Amino acid sequence: MATPSNNPASPSGEVHISALERAWCRVVEGFSALGTVLIGVLMLIICADIVARNAAGASLPLVSEGGALLVVTLVALQLGATVRAGRLARTEVVIVPLTQRLPKTGALLNGVFDLVGAVTLGMIAWTSLRVVEKDMTSSEFIGVPGIATLPTWPFRVLVLVGFAVASIEFGFRVFRALRTLRGSR
Repeated sequence: MATPSNNPASPSGEVHISALERAWCRVVEGFSALGTVLIGVLMLIICADIVARNAAGASLPLVSEGGALLVVTLVALQLGATVRAGRLARTEVVIVPLTQRLPKTGALLNGVFDLVGAVTLGMIAWTSLRVVEKDMTSSEFIGVPGIATLPTWPFRVLVLVGFAVASIEFGFRVFRALRTLRGSR
């Protein structure tokens, strides 16, 4: 949610965020929640496969392929919330002291990091769009025909949306860094 570091506060210390910011926060957190649900689904699938292997001596169909697609999907869905929370791995041993001593230099460095993140994830999302189009037009699927198959495009769409949301969130962080550089809050 909103933190005093990135939103204007009233004299009473209360943080005010716009309706658009609240809506965007709900979108980001919604995708993260969907990723969390998919983690639960993946755990259930893996547990069911273990039971099937021990009880029947055979694996369930689509477990390895579906599991691989689910892992990529849930990471993409939760990436935006990770960016929003500032929980991406970075060298904080340098940036935190630098930001404390030289706030504008720290904001500039953070802004460059966020700009690179926005552009990189934007390019991944753009490339993923072509993959989704290909999967839809060629009816791409995983599994074994006649036994069990699953279309890949729903997973690819979620990956595309997850990366796009994370890219946009990085973009918002760039604007916050620019506001800090200008000296406004």
